Amino acid sequence: MKLQRPILVGGLVLSFTLWTLQSLHHSVMQLGEISLLSLSIVGGGLWLLKQNRTKDISEQVNWMHIDRSTAEDAIAKVEVVVNQLAQEVENHNEMLQAISPLREQIAHLTAELDRQQIQLAVTGGKSVGKTTLIKLLSDVETLHATSPHFHETSPLFTKAGEKSDAAILQEAIASDFVLFLTNGDLTDSEFQILQQLKAANQSSMLVFNKQDQYLPEERVSVLNSLKQRTQENVVAIAASPLPIKVRKLQEDGSAQEWLEVPAPDIQQLTQELDEVLAQRGQQLVWATTMRKALLLKTEAKNLLNVTRRERAVPVIEKYQWIAAAAAFANPVPALDLLSTAAINGQMVMDLGGIYQQKLSVEQAQTVAGTMGSLMLKLGLVELSSQAISAVLKSNTVTFVAGGMVQGVSAAYLTRIAGLSLIEYFQQQEIAINSGDGLHLDKLKQTLLSCFQQNQQIGMLQKFAQQGVKHLLPASSVASKATV
Repeated sequence: MKLQRPILVGGLVLSFTLWTLQSLHHSVMQLGEISLLSLSIVGGGLWLLKQNRTKDISEQVNWMHIDRSTAEDAIAKVEVVVNQLAQEVENHNEMLQAISPLREQIAHLTAELDRQQIQLAVTGGKSVGKTTLIKLLSDVETLHATSPHFHETSPLFTKAGEKSDAAILQEAIASDFVLFLTNGDLTDSEFQILQQLKAANQSSMLVFNKQDQYLPEERVSVLNSLKQRTQENVVAIAASPLPIKVRKLQEDGSAQEWLEVPAPDIQQLTQELDEVLAQRGQQLVWATTMRKALLLKTEAKNLLNVTRRERAVPVIEKYQWIAAAAAFANPVPALDLLSTAAINGQMVMDLGGIYQQKLSVEQAQTVAGTMGSLMLKLGLVELSSQAISAVLKSNTVTFVAGGMVQGVSAAYLTRIAGLSLIEYFQQQEIAINSGDGLHLDKLKQTLLSCFQQNQQIGMLQKFAQQGVKHLLPASSVASKATV
């Protein structure tokens, strides 16, 4: 290996030296009882990672108080990711083609900041009164000052509809404000849509339409139920009231009856909507721009992660076979762990470089040690050794080869550690937030997830076969098989 890899060279040299001393002093064998964590931290002090915890990819923002500068900052972060993508895919023609559309969308977001017209989506299930309500609101003079544009979505919850509920939901989230109509108490499907709007930080208002079709006490009951379930203000209206029978007594004692259509009752809705648009209109526009910026950043980050993964996987494969060879050749179990820790520490540095996570030698050693400790505590080391051993037992030739189980197990754990780091680094911010502390909870969850995904028997068998090819010459295996 090149001398530019200090952890790998230093760790392997130390492992070899201790192996030599073992022949002179049997006490070295006691190292086998030392935990993987102790052996992992080779030549480096324990870095406690007391820096700020890693920020989640979803922005922690108070969406009720978004201003222009917050939205501009979100757009700037998109530019950082796109610029980084352009820098890393210079020789990747397919990825380069995706950069121009991303830059065009960034320019559109910047122009959106000064948009004056408020976009309102009116959504809900079939026959809840969307079209009628939009016609009524379009004629309300007090709303003209804010120049709202009303857009009716396709009806939700229709299996034969042209659009799926997910597509309709995204359409609503792209607007500045959502009026969600219902004709009564919420169904589970309606409640789920409202929850998804809330999770997307989309400002909305629940509108209880057709209240005139309920008796007064039923109307109050439905309204209270809606407020309790959503914990939000609910507006009750009657956009198209049903005709009512009017009876008039004549002077001669006879009665005249006819049907009369009441005027629409949307006064409360127009008052509250007018207040929202007047006080928060521009803020709603900035919030929409912010949501679009976050989605665009996620799209760009996914493209960036694809290119980085293509470079990272060969790095993992290189170090997993180095770890396998070191464990296969070393007769002392404790020294196997020591060599593997040194290899994993160097792998951490190399992967950190690919994902723009700047780590010092000491930090890389500690990350490797922390992952080793987590693997022990979670029982992954024992489980993987048992699984690899069971797979190799099916082939007596490979199983009896000295150190084969240790070698393949070391390669397997190194691969799990590498794949976990890829998943973990992909969740981190780049450039502007690089160097944040290690989030142990997330790393633990990522380790478990990667381990479970790579525990299928077919996958283990294939990996074990690859390990045998790397550790035993084909001629040697063939000759033993004929004995």
